[in-house]
Amino acid sequence: MKKLYSFLFLIAITMGCGVRQTRDYVATGDYDAAITNAVDGLRGNKNAKGKQDYIYLLEEAFAKAKERDLRNIQAWFKDANPQNLEKVYSTYLQLNNRQEMIRPLLPLRFIKENKEAQFPFDDYSDQIVSSKNALSKFLYDNSKALLVTKDKLTLRRAFDDLTYLEKINPNYKDTSKLIDEARFKGTDFVSVYSKNETNMVIPVRLENDLLDFSTYGLNDKWTIYHSNKQKGITYDYSVAINFRAINISPEQIKERQFEKEKQIKDGLKNLVDTNGHVVKDSLGKPIKVDNMKTIKISIYEFSQIKATQVTAKVDYIDFTNNQLLQSFPLASEFIFTNTYATYKGDKRATEDSYYPTFNQRAVPFPTNEQMVYDTGNDLKAKLKDIISRNKIRRQ
Repeated sequence: MKKLYSFLFLIAITMGCGVRQTRDYVATGDYDAAITNAVDGLRGNKNAKGKQDYIYLLEEAFAKAKERDLRNIQAWFKDANPQNLEKVYSTYLQLNNRQEMIRPLLPLRFIKENKEAQFPFDDYSDQIVSSKNALSKFLYDNSKALLVTKDKLTLRRAFDDLTYLEKINPNYKDTSKLIDEARFKGTDFVSVYSKNETNMVIPVRLENDLLDFSTYGLNDKWTIYHSNKQKGITYDYSVAINFRAINISPEQIKERQFEKEKQIKDGLKNLVDTNGHVVKDSLGKPIKVDNMKTIKISIYEFSQIKATQVTAKVDYIDFTNNQLLQSFPLASEFIFTNTYATYKGDKRATEDSYYPTFNQRAVPFPTNEQMVYDTGNDLKAKLKDIISRNKIRRQ
């Protein structure tokens, strides 16, 4: 029984909080939030006595919201500003949607007054259609006028308006075609290329990998990168990768010799005291302990080393005026190493992790071209990071 009382008390508290919040929404003029709260509160047993406050608040919020919306629409019509057409259309939709939210709950009754709550519904279908048609015409005509400009941001605004038009009025005239036109004209096309300012030949594979922007994932809604210029496209910007220097170290083989020793267990032996006598247990048997011995190893280690450093500069250029916008340093290093070793003695004297080194052998050093190419992955990652953090056009 106590659990039941606790449960009912919890429900009462929850309902009280919901009603209080709904009342606050009405008091602050947030009528739609109040309506949503009241409708949610009335779902289930709408005729419960404890839900009467929701009905009073729903009736009040609906009346005030409707009166406010119709008053706003009247003011927008008087203003005759075409920019208000979307507000008119959206508000008629809101008036209709508000009714459809409440309709499934009807009728709602006031128990004390023994009468039904009043929700005067209207048919807004004609107003919705006429306001949508007026808005559609305005969006279409205005967007077509905007498409004449060469300003990218204006063209993108036309794209957004046309996309919205297609959403509210699908297949309106040639909207789909105009959307494609606005997207193309509003896009920044960026030409990506490399320049070799070093005294060495850049491996073709490295250039191809760096300029393969399809693997970078950098294209976005309004920016497209091309490493090969395409016909019919006027490029707005370029990203130039200028190779400044390539430094390759001589092939080196470093040698070192070092020794290690370790104590290991080598069977058992009798425990003796300080006088050299064998220590026995209570049964008279000699006590056995680990027999430890020292093992040693002499290691002859060889390390092959060759390093490459590539430095470059990434330039952002505005093609409309051939002005340099920004420059960023780009550098990468690749180090080739191969370590192998021989030994004399007991290899157990060194760490297990060093054992594979004894199985290694000397290998041919990579060519200079291969060394330069091997910097590619790091260069590509750093180039992607530069472009990701420094967009062509900040919006």
